[in-house]
Amino acid sequence: MTLKEKYQPIIDAATQAGANLQVTEQNDVLYIQGEVPSGAVKDKLWEVYGSIDPTFSAGDLVLDVNAAVAEGGKVRVITKQSNLNIRKGPGTDQPIVGKAAKDEIITLVSKSNDQWWLVRTNDGEEGYSYAAYLEPLA
Repeated sequence: MTLKEKYQPIIDAATQAGANLQVTEQNDVLYIQGEVPSGAVKDKLWEVYGSIDPTFSAGDLVLDVNAAVAEGGKVRVITKQSNLNIRKGPGTDQPIVGKAAKDEIITLVSKSNDQWWLVRTNDGEEGYSYAAYLEPLA
């Protein structure tokens, strides 16, 4: 089975949702990159990925998609002292792709679940952060 065949359900879900993707394979890694219509679609792709590789440990896929538009308002980073990690996927096992400073105001793209929210920094970095460290602004 090729990597594209293995991860075809992710590609299909993204395509059905109207995503604009580039899918390439290099050095035994499949790269799925592009833009999806919403944070909810991005969350769905991660769910599909989790059903294929529940521990996200195969190391043969890079899922790098951003939501096209923000669905929510602004949130404040409420860490006690340190910066907030922004991760590629929803979980502490996911790589850190950015950071947001304490008290920084960032955009809430979607509430992926009760623990992990999809956010975008003012620099355009998008990823998942632990919801307990985010406070919605009125």
